[in-house]
Amino acid sequence: MNTFYFCPRGLIFDMDGLLFDSEPVWAIAEGAMLEARGRAMDHEIHRPLIGMRMREFLAGVRTGYRLSDTVDELAADVTARMIALIPHKVIPRPGAVELLAYLQTRRIPCAIASSSPMPIIDAVVTSQRWDTYFETHVCGDDVAHGKPAPDIYLEAARRLGLAAAECLALEDSPNGSRAAVAAGAVTIAIPDLSHTTREAFTEITPYVFESLHEVVTVLETCALG
Repeated sequence: MNTFYFCPRGLIFDMDGLLFDSEPVWAIAEGAMLEARGRAMDHEIHRPLIGMRMREFLAGVRTGYRLSDTVDELAADVTARMIALIPHKVIPRPGAVELLAYLQTRRIPCAIASSSPMPIIDAVVTSQRWDTYFETHVCGDDVAHGKPAPDIYLEAARRLGLAAAECLALEDSPNGSRAAVAAGAVTIAIPDLSHTTREAFTEITPYVFESLHEVVTVLETCALG
């Protein structure tokens, strides 16, 4: 890990795979959706699509599996399945609770910038009773271009009243990390090893951590400095 020293005025979080261990839940929902259409999950189809907005993700799924459904039909199906699963299946990633409590104590504003649609973001955050931690949620549908374009991070920073360069972005996927870096945010990647590797971030950001616990550690160092 490269030496990290940056005192952010705000934090912008990805959600799936970063704050919450929700990628396995998405896999359940997507697998059930595909099974209902006589298809079996193929991770080679899914891997390059991780981090994209739902409609772009599902357009890739539709093409990859040669489905006849429209993207809207697929989106309605998988969203309904996810919302049913969230209260029972989604759990926080290691260090998430501690990091959010640390930031709240120090009154550092936070935002979510997730490619998931807003009903999913709201359902996940509410299921954990984390509504008070975030000043705003930005979803992929709120911006013109989804990750890996920088739009969602620029919009999240704008809503926090900050420049992206004043913010620390936390991501788990290469596409999301590219978006944050392109926006000008200092970016820490915490790879979700269910769909990527540490090596995938080599050319994206020098800051690749094992867990959100390490983020608390480096921010405490900054506060002491």
